[in-house]
Amino acid sequence: MSDTDHALAKRLAVAAGDLLVGLRDQMVADGADPKELKDEGDRRANDLLLAELDAHMAPGDAVLSEEARATHDDGVRLGASRVWIIDPLDGTREFSEPGRSDWAVHVALCVDGAPICGAVALPALGTVLSTADPVLELSRIGQPRIVVSRTRPPAEAETVRAALDGVLVEMGSAGAKTMAILRGEVDCYPHSGGQYEWDSAAPVAVALHHGLHASRLDGSPLVYNRADPYLPDLLVCRAELAERSLAALGS
Repeated sequence: MSDTDHALAKRLAVAAGDLLVGLRDQMVADGADPKELKDEGDRRANDLLLAELDAHMAPGDAVLSEEARATHDDGVRLGASRVWIIDPLDGTREFSEPGRSDWAVHVALCVDGAPICGAVALPALGTVLSTADPVLELSRIGQPRIVVSRTRPPAEAETVRAALDGVLVEMGSAGAKTMAILRGEVDCYPHSGGQYEWDSAAPVAVALHHGLHASRLDGSPLVYNRADPYLPDLLVCRAELAERSLAALGS
């Protein structure tokens, strides 16, 4: 693993995020409806990331992108050791709501199934967290805060909340939720009920780099670049909460 991979992931996440911020401002000013905004954001960010990866990734690297899976996922990636997994716009609903900041851009590099390089841009907040950055020192924990979706909070989140005597906090995209742990806004993110590899590869890479726990809800490792990219559940949390959280979940 070279520093260039980490730097590339960060640079591309920032570039796509800058594009999306400008695009949202312009389209909102022009009166675009939410669906137009979502579709154009997905398309433009995906085109940028694919073009940049094609120009700069190492020979033999492959790509799995949410927005290009139907047209570009020809199975070649399954024979590749190094696979870039990208989500050009995580949290399209939040992106389409002017003023919301809980959406993200994900860029990850997985090597033999392990997410070891990544960046998550939070463009509306003007920030990015990545494996290119020095390891963060987290602030001291108070009452645990468990982050959940605004629209689909899983039952497992209430199980963890009760076990930790915590409180629930609602937030949008998977990337925003995971980065909120590193930003000191929440402490634990249990998810079930459906995600794909692009939803978590970059957030998990960044979380692990900065010392967080990340696993399936049963405690098993998160493995990427499988034939079926459906990866329905995960637990990301501060390391000191992992044992109690997993015990509550029956692991």
